[in-house]
Amino acid sequence: MNPIVVQAQVAFEQGFSGEPDVLVQAPGRVNLIGEHTDYNAGFVFPAAIDRWVVFAARKREDGRAVIRSVAHEDEISFGVNEPLEPEKNWGDYAKGVVREFQKLGESLGGFDAVLVGDVPVGAGLSSSAAVEMAVGKGILELNGLDMSGPDLALLGQRAENQFVGVNCGIMDQFVSANARAGHALFLDCRDLSFEQVPLTKEGVRIVICNSGVTRGLTNSAYNDRRSSCENGAEHMALATGQDIQALRDVTLDMLDVYRGALSETVLRRCRHVIAEIERTRKAVDLLKAGDLEGFGGLMADSHASLRDDYEVSGKELDLLVEIAQDVPGVYGARRTGAGFGGCTVNLVREEAVEDLVAAMESRYEKETHLKPEMYICTAVNGAECVQ
Repeated sequence: MNPIVVQAQVAFEQGFSGEPDVLVQAPGRVNLIGEHTDYNAGFVFPAAIDRWVVFAARKREDGRAVIRSVAHEDEISFGVNEPLEPEKNWGDYAKGVVREFQKLGESLGGFDAVLVGDVPVGAGLSSSAAVEMAVGKGILELNGLDMSGPDLALLGQRAENQFVGVNCGIMDQFVSANARAGHALFLDCRDLSFEQVPLTKEGVRIVICNSGVTRGLTNSAYNDRRSSCENGAEHMALATGQDIQALRDVTLDMLDVYRGALSETVLRRCRHVIAEIERTRKAVDLLKAGDLEGFGGLMADSHASLRDDYEVSGKELDLLVEIAQDVPGVYGARRTGAGFGGCTVNLVREEAVEDLVAAMESRYEKETHLKPEMYICTAVNGAECVQ
């Protein structure tokens, strides 16, 4: 049993006396390649990582939910079948999930619960999606309900979009709900078809480097980039006379021919997305063929595109990638997540992990006066009951 699960069990016993009926763990995620493609109907290629949010819960008979967050040292209480409104705090993620079950017409039973997690918050590793999937899976178990992994992911996305008010794509919830241990998940964000792809070679690790810089992509900057993509797709449809619903439908050749229809900024935003969609397809094929060097080369191309065309990197993330690329045994490195701060993801031979950590700790700290946090990860299952 994971230590974080034990911690949740102990916290529940201390807070509510007695053992929980249900223990659910849901993982965070890292995206190997396919950045800012999800809301353009493209492809993403994330893996769930061995950092979790755990939901420990027990039924109660009065129709109320009492949820304690260990990290926030706080508690919320509400009626599970009463109208719910967001309060702009951590509890909205759980309440939003309950609200989505209400909208499906489900009459839920009350519960006491504890939330405990070790997914780093604010690092771009999807702690919020892990909360939504842990709570959602827990509610299904407590109430004897059945729902597919894709449908649970969509429920969590609706909760975040409509209740919390964050206009996220589907990737985070989808991989947290549907991942398989030892695999990355190749997801078509248009029709939600997906494939579990083995992370082939033994002795390869996913190493995440947290820059220590809080993610700086504000809602306005994120919305600006989404707007640029939508603007680009609309203008490409007008220029070509074709049925273009999203940048997924545009090729680089089309973009080059009709580039005059777009502003310089919109052109660069579109170029990143269209090229990244194609890179993601190629990367999956290379991984299946065991070509980790080729996969790593596409990770480098992805980072350069995010830095230069989409402009969502930053000097600290660029430095982390530069350091990693100088370490023998690192196949590839790129920034991951929405933008600016947060983390890089590295695909590394196991025997090179110590060298990578040492290089990061010495050079990065010396040049930035920030101490990087390193997470050496394996790919794990999506949300599941552990009791």
